[in-house]
Amino acid sequence: MEIFLLVLAALFPVVNPPGAGLIFLSMTKHASAATRRMLARRVAVNSFFVMAISLPVGSLILRFYGISIPVLRVAGGLIVAVAGWKLLNEGSPKATNVIPPKGRKTDYVHHAFYPLTLPLTTGPGTIAVMISLGFSRAAYSDNAQDLEFFAASLLATLVIASAIYVCFAYSDRVERILGRTGTDIVVRLTAFILFCLGVQIIWTGASELLGTITLQKAATVVVPGQNAICLSFT
Repeated sequence: MEIFLLVLAALFPVVNPPGAGLIFLSMTKHASAATRRMLARRVAVNSFFVMAISLPVGSLILRFYGISIPVLRVAGGLIVAVAGWKLLNEGSPKATNVIPPKGRKTDYVHHAFYPLTLPLTTGPGTIAVMISLGFSRAAYSDNAQDLEFFAASLLATLVIASAIYVCFAYSDRVERILGRTGTDIVVRLTAFILFCLGVQIIWTGASELLGTITLQKAATVVVPGQNAICLSFT
């Protein structure tokens, strides 16, 4: 139970299903209720697999390709920031209420994984959290505790995926309560928060990268007239 609550508490504020639901609503404003629920189901399933696979496999993939978590954060943060900026600079509500062509539903299906699942719902922050949790399993000594850790983590992941489906599938009810003008205001504010979140992710990753550069420079102290003195930092 402690592991379940720990994983749930770590994931929920990062994924933020209610806030992501408003972004989902803004990106599917022309979709029907049935299409939106179908997309919500696909995004929830995709998000579950992204989180579940990142737990045991994420660190191995990053090591195989030589990608560090700070680099992952910078790259993912750029995508999130661009998505938020795009939503902020969309046309007026009158311009966006034009009926889309018939093929638009197929476009929504193609967008179920990218960008609706990755990086807007389960982005670099979520993957970094899951990888960090995967590293923490080394604290467990035997197979029984290892199995318990993965079972509790997957159960918490399933709860998060269920919350994603509910918040996304019924995001249109927010529009009914707030009206079109109120929903547009909330969506723009949420898009701005999304942009700020992308910048924050970039800043976090860049700060870690700059920190490693600073440590590397500080590891070598050159004394004039003498050989370089190497200092190691742990």
